[in-house]
Amino acid sequence: MKYNTNMFDSIRDALNNQQQKQNTGARDILTLEKGSTYVVRLLPNIKDPDKTWFKYSTFGWNSFATGAYVSAISPTSWNERDPIAEERIRIYRNGSEADKEKVKNIRRSDRWIMNAYVVSDPTNPDNNGKAKLIRFGKQLFNIINNAIGGEDADEFGAKIFDLTSAGVNLKIKVDDQGGYANYTASRFTSPADLKLTEDQIEGIYNSVKELDKVFTIRSYDDLKKLLDDHYYCQISAFAAASAPSAAPSSHAEQFTPSETTSETSYVDDEDDEEKMRKLINDLG
Repeated sequence: MKYNTNMFDSIRDALNNQQQKQNTGARDILTLEKGSTYVVRLLPNIKDPDKTWFKYSTFGWNSFATGAYVSAISPTSWNERDPIAEERIRIYRNGSEADKEKVKNIRRSDRWIMNAYVVSDPTNPDNNGKAKLIRFGKQLFNIINNAIGGEDADEFGAKIFDLTSAGVNLKIKVDDQGGYANYTASRFTSPADLKLTEDQIEGIYNSVKELDKVFTIRSYDDLKKLLDDHYYCQISAFAAASAPSAAPSSHAEQFTPSETTSETSYVDDEDDEEKMRKLINDLG
């Protein structure tokens, strides 16, 4: 078979479709701003309940080359190798005390994402009545987990995924606590009627996104370069000079273009150093 222009059209269309799929998921993440309260109804994955939420991890630190905060989603979320995770383990096992102290700057954070129907978005009302993605840390996870199978399960349980009048909303209150977003005041409410028809409810349930495909993860080599450039300071003089002169940020995540979001930071993860100690002990 010979190459022809029809082939090119197919290649171009496939590339465009792939890029759109990679970018759409991240753009659909609901932005949660400090000082605001959002109301959503959580959505289950009715075709594959095991994929109703997705947990992933990130590594981030203030660059030792530029001072700007850098971070990346860890491929370990997909059970793939991550050079940043491997380097942390190597240093904790065999590094000098100075190396071990320095590597504490690379923080591992756990995140979850879920599909949700937006009842009220005070910062972007255009989202009201749409299915979006919500991303959260340990604080919201605990509230949702308790409602599903914990101490609040008898009161809420299956209601948190029900789009009928028997369902309950999740009120996400984003408080400002010392410059960080705090979600501990969030709660599920009494049953509320969203006034949706059966056809609308079916359409919303069928619109959920595959959560494990929302983000495009960087390659092993790309992550290795991130580590070399911004931890071991092997960044070129030109790149360092042209890098943005941002002041060191506390925990604001930076993603690749397909993962960009203005979501606020979290400070609610389990102590990372304690998790690392457990991991080293498990590995032997």
